Amino acid sequence: MRRSRGAGAATARDRLMDFLNAMGGTAGGFFGALIPFLFVLTVVVFVHEMGHFLVGRWCGVGVHAFSLGFGPELIGFNDRRGTRWKLCAIPLGGYVKFHGDVNGASMPDPEAVARMTPQERAISFPTQPVAKRAAIVAAGPVANFILAILLFAGAIWLGGRYELPARVSSVEPNSVAAQAGFQPGDVITAIDGEKIGDFNAMYRTVTGSAGTPLTFTVERDDKPITIQATPATFEEKTPFGRHRIGRLGIRSPAGSEARLVRYGAVDSLNLGVKETYFVVERTFSYLGKLMTGRESADQLSGPIGIARVSGEVAKTGGVGGLVGLIALLSVSIGLLNLFPVPLLDGGHLLFYAFEVVRGRPLSEKAQEIGFRIGLALVLMLMLFAAWNDILNLGASWRNT
Repeated sequence: MRRSRGAGAATARDRLMDFLNAMGGTAGGFFGALIPFLFVLTVVVFVHEMGHFLVGRWCGVGVHAFSLGFGPELIGFNDRRGTRWKLCAIPLGGYVKFHGDVNGASMPDPEAVARMTPQERAISFPTQPVAKRAAIVAAGPVANFILAILLFAGAIWLGGRYELPARVSSVEPNSVAAQAGFQPGDVITAIDGEKIGDFNAMYRTVTGSAGTPLTFTVERDDKPITIQATPATFEEKTPFGRHRIGRLGIRSPAGSEARLVRYGAVDSLNLGVKETYFVVERTFSYLGKLMTGRESADQLSGPIGIARVSGEVAKTGGVGGLVGLIALLSVSIGLLNLFPVPLLDGGHLLFYAFEVVRGRPLSEKAQEIGFRIGLALVLMLMLFAAWNDILNLGASWRNT
């Protein structure tokens, strides 16, 4: 019996070490990933909830609680207006609870609203005009987009960007580029009519267009020519797992040709907007391909995958890398919350749209059913993403 228990314990320890090795090599590596992850997630969640909070206060709505995390409260304090600011034990989100809300998901309680005094109704969230409620709900995702724009713009303004000319250094034999007719020395000036400023812009367009025909405007011997090519699908290993990208078979100029380009505040802000739009556009492109069967759902990642990436970015990219990850995650969370799923911000906005069309809110029963469906969908998505993370961790550890 002792031997059996010992073998079982050894197996459990081995599995734990496999997980820790995939996360960072040791328990220290695991916590080295956990701390940057909590920092990144806390910043993004704080900004999202602050958007709800500020617009709610601006609209005159009372705020009972501003929480980072869920579950038991760890620390907190009350401000002079009676709002409880708190940090809770489960750091995977947050909420703002307004006056009249049943919970942090802003579910209304018609019976409680009916018992309110006129003074209470004036500061209650459910009794506000639709326009105010919609503004308060939309403020969270909007705050995430603003954060991403400012972070992208700030990084460009402070550090500039290294840019390579969009020139073909060499063409891989038997590649898509070789078959399409690309030649060394070709300078790519536009793709599908969109101007290409540097090699990175060309690379991002190609990698996001696997299996999609593209029209390249190329300058060769000072003359413009047009080349048609469809990037081949290629699997690339990333910290989130293996992702499918487009590939032509074109090599970039040498790194020594890269030049540091400095941008002013206005140009940096414009580029910050473009970077944010790029993330949104790529997300919708992936979802479209997912629904048409051209992409696999195994690229979805959850908290475990984000934690692992946070640790790797903190180790290799430092503060600058974490800032970029915060911007990327902020766009993703802002966009996710706008999906028309009850329980998410987009679900509330959908309910408000029905209210405007019908001239009255949906029934309490309909909203309750909607919230339950939304909760089920969100939980299923979280479990599926976590399962993908575990599979990617296992694959990563087996390949090391």
